[in-house]
Amino acid sequence: MSDAVIVLDQLSKTYESTHAVADLSLTIERGEIFGFLGANGAGKTTTIRMLCGLSRPSSGRATISGADVWRQRNTVRTKFGYVAQRFSLYPDLTVEENMRFFGGAYRVPHAQLPARIDRLLSLTDLVAKRHTAAGSLSGGMRQLLALGCALIHNPPLLFLDEPTSGLDPVHRQQIWNLLYDLSNDGITIFVTTHYMDEAERCTKVGFIERGHLLAKASPRELIESFNTKLLEIDVDPVMPALVQLREEPEVLGVSLRSGSLRIFAADPDKLMTRWRDRWPFPELRFRGERRVDADMEDVFTAYSQGYDAVLKKR
Repeated sequence: MSDAVIVLDQLSKTYESTHAVADLSLTIERGEIFGFLGANGAGKTTTIRMLCGLSRPSSGRATISGADVWRQRNTVRTKFGYVAQRFSLYPDLTVEENMRFFGGAYRVPHAQLPARIDRLLSLTDLVAKRHTAAGSLSGGMRQLLALGCALIHNPPLLFLDEPTSGLDPVHRQQIWNLLYDLSNDGITIFVTTHYMDEAERCTKVGFIERGHLLAKASPRELIESFNTKLLEIDVDPVMPALVQLREEPEVLGVSLRSGSLRIFAADPDKLMTRWRDRWPFPELRFRGERRVDADMEDVFTAYSQGYDAVLKKR
């Protein structure tokens, strides 16, 4: 028996002549933390809206726990919790009152609600804020409250749309620790994020660009999809160097990382040999070189910018 919780089969959404999501196919298993990455406008939120039954697919199909996300959307909505990008709860209600409201909206049996609220207050570290108005909480605590409200009906699936955007590192870590605990309990988590370090915390990652799925694999598998180590060099002055190196015909792209220049090239060894023989930039001082392993930021750059020459053929 399959453990698939979410199945997308050529799911598409078109607005007039704009293809927001195009033939998206993927499967997400029970207990996975699936990170959905892409630039603004890539199709992440549109995909979540279709999965949540808020937007009708133009073509294709998606299911959650076997139920069609559009035709059976009333059933599907009982199977997930949703945390939006922006605070979407009631600021004038207290923390407990918000949880009670959402418990009622999800038809949690009245007799079970107090115990669930107590458990979620403890889980989200909001016991001391129980009677505090939601609008007076810090940004991190508001997101923890939003998580608690999304979990009030014990859903097997949780959607989070950039849940840590704008939060301080302490609350970001607190939220991720909570997500780890939920995943360990078998809850499937679908999260969008712009943070590459958060992508590395997911069990599986999908890259979307202009509505198309570019890749889906574990962070380790994506990092290992590079067919070469990257060339990193030290050059002074660094900003003029970044601009000039981008113009080199053998250079696919250049990024600034901790004061050094990381270079995407199909054959970095050949490129560096040529530069050693004759450094072509007299106004730039070359200070050193090294080979470095790719990280998730490099992976995202390579896939989104189409640097196929540095990627293994899949």
